[in-house]
Amino acid sequence: MKNIRNFCIIAHIDHGKSTLADRLLEYTNTVTQRELQSQTLDDMDLEKERGITIKSHAIQMDYEYKGEKYILNLIDTPGHVDFSYEVSRSIAACEGALLIVDAAQSIQAQTISNLYLALENDLEIIPILNKIDLPSANPEEVTDEIMGLLGCKYEDVLRVSGKTGEGVHDLLEQIVNRIPPPVGDPDAPLQALIFDSVYNPFRGIEAYFKVVNGSISKNEKIKFFATGKEYGADEVGTLKLKQVPKKSIHCGDVGYIISGIKDAREVKVGDTITSFVNPASAAIDGFEEVKPMVFAGIYPIESEDFEELRFSLEKLRLNDASLVFEPESSAALGFGFRCGFLGMLHMEIVQERLDREFNMDVITTVPNVSYHGYSKKDPETAILINNPSEMIDPNLLDRVEEPYIKASIITKSDFVGAVMTLCIEKRGEIVNQSYLTADRVELTFNMPLAEVVFDFYDRLKSISKGYASFDYSPIGMRSSKLVKMDILINGDMVDALSSLIHDSNAYYIGKKMCEKLRELIPRQQFDIAVQAALGAKVIARETIKALRKDVTAKCYGGDISRKRKLLEKQKEGKKKMKQIGRVEVPQSAFMAVLKLND
Repeated sequence: MKNIRNFCIIAHIDHGKSTLADRLLEYTNTVTQRELQSQTLDDMDLEKERGITIKSHAIQMDYEYKGEKYILNLIDTPGHVDFSYEVSRSIAACEGALLIVDAAQSIQAQTISNLYLALENDLEIIPILNKIDLPSANPEEVTDEIMGLLGCKYEDVLRVSGKTGEGVHDLLEQIVNRIPPPVGDPDAPLQALIFDSVYNPFRGIEAYFKVVNGSISKNEKIKFFATGKEYGADEVGTLKLKQVPKKSIHCGDVGYIISGIKDAREVKVGDTITSFVNPASAAIDGFEEVKPMVFAGIYPIESEDFEELRFSLEKLRLNDASLVFEPESSAALGFGFRCGFLGMLHMEIVQERLDREFNMDVITTVPNVSYHGYSKKDPETAILINNPSEMIDPNLLDRVEEPYIKASIITKSDFVGAVMTLCIEKRGEIVNQSYLTADRVELTFNMPLAEVVFDFYDRLKSISKGYASFDYSPIGMRSSKLVKMDILINGDMVDALSSLIHDSNAYYIGKKMCEKLRELIPRQQFDIAVQAALGAKVIARETIKALRKDVTAKCYGGDISRKRKLLEKQKEGKKKMKQIGRVEVPQSAFMAVLKLND
């Protein structure tokens, strides 16, 4: 155990951590020159195209230092805020972390968020200044920022270039010298922490774990704490670029297990594996169920593709256990699924993977969040409200609570005014403002999550010319004055256009929706009233004027009573048509209105 070092990489999305990981693999001879490629550990096309890590990747490296052989277990973690749950599990499996900061871009909000996670777990942090070879690099200023953040010395900050390989040998020596070996009892009952899982179509779920206490052997009968399920360890081994089967994995090491599990829900990240024969008395602390933050409806464009979409989502969940979905139906879109995501990027990735991997053309509704409703009969029991149709009747409603987040934004001091204006417009309350350097400011706001899931990030990037970085963490539910706004077309309520919005925005959004529908719904033979209503109170209205046939065209001259008789007859017909006529909302109009909330 004394010759094992477990560590992960903490970085913002684009700080070149994949390039640095490639250099570590190359310099420890873990991969041959032929196997080495850009982003070697990222095996999805989507990861390579976007230059981001979507899933954690673990790999074992052998390193010789001063005549002794060391095992280095590296976990390459995602850098985006949406995958912070996965990052937290990976951090729990390590004793050290490499904090990578771009010498040209400086510290980002998401990097600080993941750094705090590592510090909470008492990890040894090795700060690294990457991309020092860039002409735009500003190493002295960024080193000062790192020293201010960590309270470390100047010489503790390593200067490395993942591109040229400069400083990588020194980094490997520092990993051995500064990161402590794992602690644990090799003779205690088995306790292994699952930090990731992937789906193999031929062998089922492969779970990646770190042995905290005891050891695990091939063909041993094991048990999962969270689910209580029992399995046989068909194969155990260590993780190189390809899996290496072993007879047993010992205390402090990282490995994988294959036991023929077909359902991803049975393998939960953060769960504990123990022996069935000699079980541990308790699970490893810190396991919690993944909680979706953003919800949206996914519907097939062709209604007959519903079963195919179900099959595609089930397959996708095998590789992405954080995806949650359940069937739902909509009057406008037909049958589909209500899906829960960890954030907007996670939602975007799922959409992209459905298109690429399963050839599914889907419509995604406006993302929203879950609310807690309380009725006057039982004001202590929360009722989960996932979409507006589940809203409690206003006469019976006591209060509604919505999820709030703590938002951390790091920006240049030139853009502070514009960023504050945007956050206040989104119902944010400023908590703190601190200057990291003379021209970099960290702003902290408490904001409703519902205001952030639409266009907030895009607008933040626009007003800060791409400089601002954004990170958030949930802080619980708060009581809020939310109202259910219904859209009535010709007196009929269109359920799929109902929305839960804050009382202060109701009139503005209602008016915008009515105006948009007036433009997009085809005209009929009768006047159509498009109304936005809060309960029985109509707050906005637009009228789509009727198409009118010129019934008097055949009257050339003669008495005026002839024309009046024809017009009266037309008027009666239109009145009757209005009573029995139905208005179909075209798909294009429906989608355009949904985008109004973006």
